[in-house]
Amino acid sequence: MSKIICLWASPRNISTAMMYSFAQRKETIVVDEPFYAYYLNNVNSKTLHPGKKEILNSQSSNLKKVLQELNEINSKELLFIKNMTHHLDSQNIDFAKNWSNVILTRSPKRSISSFSRVIKNPTLRDIGYKLQYELAKEFQKNKIEFYLLQAEDLLINPEKHLKKICDFSKIKFSKKMLSWSKGGISEDGVWAKYWYKNVHNSTGFKESNSQEEIQLPVKYNSLLKEASFFYDALKNI
Repeated sequence: MSKIICLWASPRNISTAMMYSFAQRKETIVVDEPFYAYYLNNVNSKTLHPGKKEILNSQSSNLKKVLQELNEINSKELLFIKNMTHHLDSQNIDFAKNWSNVILTRSPKRSISSFSRVIKNPTLRDIGYKLQYELAKEFQKNKIEFYLLQAEDLLINPEKHLKKICDFSKIKFSKKMLSWSKGGISEDGVWAKYWYKNVHNSTGFKESNSQEEIQLPVKYNSLLKEASFFYDALKNI
């Protein structure tokens, strides 16, 4: 069985860029959000995600089957799973005890601003901050090691933080992880056309303009307050 690294990300983070980064490693297979269909069919069947029918047709919504398929991938030394934390809401995480688990989070204001352009009126459950905090506490309770990564830190110094992730995962860092070619990769999920435009136009990690003021509609004030509470609590674990 391959060594498995699982990225537990909040939406509209740099998780796709992370997947592209690991895809540059010759010994690595990357899998794009394998629990998306499970989420749409079993966790949140009401929210209308773009391309929902395509997603449900593209992968299994049976969690046991998906986990079995992931564990059977052994053609390469390393398997990198890009996963949205909220896709596995309320699930037992025993399956991840032997994985290298990386929790990727980001400033809630930027995440809400970006997410709401695609899915209107997102909820706290949609954007995953409470779930990331609960996941970290569950990892602690079960003595499962995890690495907490702040997206803004990675964008400021990609090499430094990718090296830390590699050290945590007990693999060698490769400078190939710092850049990629424009356009998509074959491992992109069928939802890429709705979400991956920025990554497809990139050739590496690019720091966002931290001085740019994000203006959220007033209707998101309560959501921002709730998300910020769990975001801060996660960083202080």
